[in-house]
Amino acid sequence: MSYSSFTLEEVLIAFQLEIVESVDIFANIAPIAPSAELIVELAKKVPVAAAVNTEKARSELIVANILIELREKFERRISLFSGIDFNVDAENGLVGVCDFLISLSPMQSLLRAPVIVLVEAKKEDPTPGLGQCVAEMLAAQRFNAQKGNDIPCVYGAATTGTEWKFLKLKGNHLSIDITVYQIAQCDKILGILASMVEQKA
Repeated sequence: MSYSSFTLEEVLIAFQLEIVESVDIFANIAPIAPSAELIVELAKKVPVAAAVNTEKARSELIVANILIELREKFERRISLFSGIDFNVDAENGLVGVCDFLISLSPMQSLLRAPVIVLVEAKKEDPTPGLGQCVAEMLAAQRFNAQKGNDIPCVYGAATTGTEWKFLKLKGNHLSIDITVYQIAQCDKILGILASMVEQKA
């Protein structure tokens, strides 16, 4: 079993998570204005990604640009990893490849704790990616604990690039924001991601 094998129902049962769905988890997070460069990049790339309509295109042309912008906002004090093996707990199925990981370490050549945000890219609908994203968040929680990092929350996002859904895991309490944020709300998406890095969400 691997991250991609988990549905939301399966991961909730397997790891005995308590779930809360709400529309206001990230509602009060202040938006962050995207740079002029990101606005130009998205204007060029979003239509192409939508037309090609594969996870790879959406990841490379939209999601990666958003996360690079986030890294720049933090003056490269965080690191970003894409498509890496994140094998944490094989016995419980917490193994596989993660689309994107964000670590609070500035080291870019090696994944170091704490891992703070997991982003799972999907082709058409972010909702089916929630189970996989939660499994990756649980792995990050365990990875951080193994490395002795006391991080209160791990966050996640399931996204098509054009639609984003956000999650928060604290202990065994999982919060899912049922609001779907559109790429036109890029400033809000950046604000939420920044609040996750800062542990303010």
